[in-house]
Amino acid sequence: MDRTTITADDEGKRVVNATGDEIGVITEVDGDTAYVDPDPGLAETISSKLGWSDADDDDFELHSDHVRTVTNKEVRLKE
Repeated sequence: MDRTTITADDEGKRVVNATGDEIGVITEVDGDTAYVDPDPGLAETISSKLGWSDADDDDFELHSDHVRTVTNKEVRLKE
């Protein structure tokens, strides 16, 4: 079942906009805020999926109120 809240379990998931274009990968979750790396390398993507990554200065904040749905593979944003 899909949901709209972001949790620590979502670290490593790709983030897509309303039309399905990938805009980054979640590197860290703190409360209702996810930190998204817009240009992750392979090592950072794997680290995020394993929960070993932290937000960097180039990551942007994503708040739960901008999320349309969270699936087991991705976080899709509202329009």
